[in-house]
Amino acid sequence: MEHTAAEIEAKGRRTLRRTSDVHDRATLEALRDDVLKEFGQVDILINCAGITKRAPTLDFPEEDWERILDTNLTGTLRGCQVFGKHMLSRGYGRIINIASLSTYVGLFEVAAYCASKAAVGALTKALAVEWSRQGVLVNAIAPGVFRTELNANLLDSTERGREFKIRTPIGRFGKTEELVGAAVYLASEAASFVSGEILVVDGGFLASGVNQ
Repeated sequence: MEHTAAEIEAKGRRTLRRTSDVHDRATLEALRDDVLKEFGQVDILINCAGITKRAPTLDFPEEDWERILDTNLTGTLRGCQVFGKHMLSRGYGRIINIASLSTYVGLFEVAAYCASKAAVGALTKALAVEWSRQGVLVNAIAPGVFRTELNANLLDSTERGREFKIRTPIGRFGKTEELVGAAVYLASEAASFVSGEILVVDGGFLASGVNQ
């Protein structure tokens, strides 16, 4: 965060560094209030907090299920409610939720994650129906498989990672910077007639059938 903020400030722009927790509505309200005090308005919200746990669904602990749903789905709802209220009062806003491949397809032994991300897709569409006429456009991005420090070992050293790559027609994992264009588009006036859309950035994964 410090690195990103420094890059922004080097371009002559202002930043605000605050910690918040999508489980805790009060911290989101405090973040909103701090942003309004510093910048006067909120134009764009990206809801991207998410967690997962892999385990057979038959014996999946209910507390883990609830934690994943509370983070991925209800956390997204909290962000939309807290910031959406301000956006609706202004008659303008761009909300971008982070969906997943599992918004569309099942992934082995991550049922809670799949359920939460399918619901994020449905929430995105429902809010678009409610809020678009008031100037707040709600969309989502569904990333494919992107290699990060958190999942590098899984993708590079397991059969699961090998299957993800085989199912991706481009033949490689995504780079995080390849999500930037989709986010900029949905946040811009170029997408002024786009709402309730889930924009997939997956290297062809969901189009994939037989790849060899």
